[in-house]
Amino acid sequence: MVISKKILTNMEYRSSHCLCLKLFTFVLFWCCLASLSLASIHSHRHSRHDELDKHPLSKINIYKTTLALRNSVSIKGEDKAWVTMDLVNPDPSEDDWVAVFSPAKFNSSTCTPENDEIESPYLCTSPIKYKYANFSNSKYSKTGKNSLKFELINQRADFSFALFSGGLSNPKLVAVSNFISFANPKAPVYPRLAHGKLWNEMTVTWTSGYSIDEAVPFVEWGLKGETHMRSPAGTLTIEQSSLCGAPARTVGWHDPGFTHTSFLTNLWPNTVYSYRMGHILSNGSYIWSKTYSFKSSPYPGQDSLQRVIIFGDLGKGERDGSNEYSNKDPGALNTTDQLIKDLPNYDIVFHIGDIAYADGYIADWDQFTSQVEPIASTVPYMVASGNHERVWPDSGSFYTGTDSGGECGVIAETLYYVPAENRAKFWYSTDYGMFHFCVADSEHDWRQGTEQYKFIEHCLASVDRRKQPWLIFAAHRPLGYSSNNYFGEEGSFDEPMGRDDLQKLWQKYRVDIAFYGHVHNYERTCPIYQNTCVNSEESHYSGTMNGTIHVVAGGAGHHLGSFFKEIPDWSLYRDYDFGFVKLTAFNRSSLLFEYKKSRDGKVYDSFTINREYKDILACVHDSCGPTTLAS
Repeated sequence: MVISKKILTNMEYRSSHCLCLKLFTFVLFWCCLASLSLASIHSHRHSRHDELDKHPLSKINIYKTTLALRNSVSIKGEDKAWVTMDLVNPDPSEDDWVAVFSPAKFNSSTCTPENDEIESPYLCTSPIKYKYANFSNSKYSKTGKNSLKFELINQRADFSFALFSGGLSNPKLVAVSNFISFANPKAPVYPRLAHGKLWNEMTVTWTSGYSIDEAVPFVEWGLKGETHMRSPAGTLTIEQSSLCGAPARTVGWHDPGFTHTSFLTNLWPNTVYSYRMGHILSNGSYIWSKTYSFKSSPYPGQDSLQRVIIFGDLGKGERDGSNEYSNKDPGALNTTDQLIKDLPNYDIVFHIGDIAYADGYIADWDQFTSQVEPIASTVPYMVASGNHERVWPDSGSFYTGTDSGGECGVIAETLYYVPAENRAKFWYSTDYGMFHFCVADSEHDWRQGTEQYKFIEHCLASVDRRKQPWLIFAAHRPLGYSSNNYFGEEGSFDEPMGRDDLQKLWQKYRVDIAFYGHVHNYERTCPIYQNTCVNSEESHYSGTMNGTIHVVAGGAGHHLGSFFKEIPDWSLYRDYDFGFVKLTAFNRSSLLFEYKKSRDGKVYDSFTINREYKDILACVHDSCGPTTLAS
């Protein structure tokens, strides 16, 4: 059976190349079409996660898909960065929906069902996104006509659009478009900067469709107006079999292509470099990305203006209204857009866990890296591991649950470089001028005596506070203090393991601020030690440092989390809204903290710290070892 469609193509390719979409005729071989259920394989969530935390694609019962193809339905479109589809359906209904598939040929030949009771033939591929056919047009169910706009990004494969009836729970495939694709689906895209293991080293990580057998990856970079050099890149990829469970290794699987990382070394401090990613093909020709730029880090301890952005739990948004728009990560685009707007006014970003919320639907990672590309291609984008990247049963995760959707850390540790000794153990230290950061991995055990505990203590102890006075601890789960409703009901105001051990280190090494995500709101404590405020000030701190301020900044994008009705004495400011934190070090003795809301970029909470070196050295409770009067 052949369904002929017209798709006018002139999409914009976000590289230096113009995008031309190839036309295909789609021949349907749906004899083997039957049913798969994304919902059935997307196993039970962690007990505290509510319905809003479920991935929208998990609501589609693809296993129940049946054949209902109609020759008279037409799908056509044209656009640059967007594709406009003119939908004409002679038998419309309220629950019709249109899905985007990539690769375009979604059939039963690429995976096997998880459930032995499911008999073939079956459909085994999740769409990468979907939209109801009556989106923005309530008259569709009467007229059968609508124009739907979809934003497509380069994901190394061609695309097709499919019309389904029967809603998400009982889908019937009605029609499929012909195929469209980018001119070069394999092109290098979505650069992500990160610090290397040395202060004067920047890493560039990107995605392409080129294996090392096809092309040699590298970065061409240098000072503006001077001869540029080339640095080689290493290449990693991810096999479906390396993932831990469904949906990541079944219907959620999408080929992630190849991840390349190049190390740009011996950088001059505070210097602007330009760069572009390249691939040398076997025939000697070159494939280039567009040109980007970044400013290298200051020398550790350098006394100058330095600005840091910190948040957790961002996720991705769909600008085209797909996937039940604003259902899962309603604040993601507001936060992203606010950070893009403010890009000249900060130097480095820390995204402390729950990055893309792909939850086993691997195509979401491309969509996320595309979303944050303006940020991550310009300043170092440092990440931490969260439960939605790592947690999976019997995978070595400290916590039980299925939050990662079967990814079990593999995707995040491959797509993002961090200067860890072992990226499967997502803890590391890094410097930015007067700041020293100790980034922990809350998804691995960090109690006293563990490998991670030893790392944390070494990281905190190794900083020279005269040169780098601002010591920051960051992790995903709030093992410090949070009056989130769940923690309040548990009576602990923290996760069940770790605080008693770690607060000894925070106090001994005088950590200024500890940051967390996981809880989807904003909260700031007083300087605190052992559940007690040690300073009565609220907006300005100076003199002897006798406690650590704890900040939950997990309201970047995912659905918000409620607070416990009772407010603990140590909780100074709570906000149920989307936002992020900015730290500004003016010099070695003056720090400004600001909490900004994503919807307007304005400051809603702030405090300052003014401190001299002697104030860090001064002994307070449990911070100094024994002394002697012996001469």
